[in-house]
Amino acid sequence: MAITAKDVNKLRQMTGAGMMDCKKALTEADGDFDQAIDLLRKKGQKVSASRADREVTEGSVFVKTNAEGTKGILIALNCETDFVGKNEEFLNLGNAILDVAFDKAPADIEALKAEKIGDVTVEEKITELVGKIGEKIEISEYVIVDGEAVVPYIHAGNKLGVLVSLKGVNGADVQEAGKDVGMQIAAMNPVAVDKDGVDASTVEKELEIGKEQARAEGKPDAIIEKIANGKLERFYKDNTLLNQQFVKDSSLTVAKYLDSISKGLTVSEFKRVSIG
Repeated sequence: MAITAKDVNKLRQMTGAGMMDCKKALTEADGDFDQAIDLLRKKGQKVSASRADREVTEGSVFVKTNAEGTKGILIALNCETDFVGKNEEFLNLGNAILDVAFDKAPADIEALKAEKIGDVTVEEKITELVGKIGEKIEISEYVIVDGEAVVPYIHAGNKLGVLVSLKGVNGADVQEAGKDVGMQIAAMNPVAVDKDGVDASTVEKELEIGKEQARAEGKPDAIIEKIANGKLERFYKDNTLLNQQFVKDSSLTVAKYLDSISKGLTVSEFKRVSIG
């Protein structure tokens, strides 16, 4: 059977063996990956056949914004251990991938992996480091945020990152406010900016939960719908960003906090990326 470059890269990702060695092994094994791994091991290659199945719950998030502060890129590069997640080569790779994402703005992770770092693709660069350090590495998240003002927030330890897009800036300095809201998003993990952004399936689920709770409490059928709607409003207050209590001043909602910074200032979008 014909051995494709995708097959070779897959075996490299699984084993960390060299490209030509992987191609030869796959050719000899007629495309059978398990047999190819055995052939590599027989030839003395240091491989880990189970690497592709390992969990990658460690790593770092990387963020970059443009000079105008109107665009932000956030990626998460995952690995198996915290030790590797703090390794200089791993961090250098993450920053190199971030630069490519920022310059090329590919459509998704697969497109990002096909972009070049020097003479090789991002995917090949990852595979090279996998072979060197012996751990699985993968890009788990890649997001782009645009807006009037885009402010990044990275939580301590580089395991959680947020991009906040603000609108209604009106010339105000919103960096501190953006970071405050980023910290809010990191801590409270809202599901949407406001209730209009909550997915319809989530609304339906919350209403049904409210109705079931009311029935379990023995409430009359005539008021069950009203009770469920009241519980939904509570859900919005607890889980949508602008309606949440502001973590730095519980007397304010996030919406009121932003309005106190600059009249009409609000959030148009946010992205939250975490590792582990």
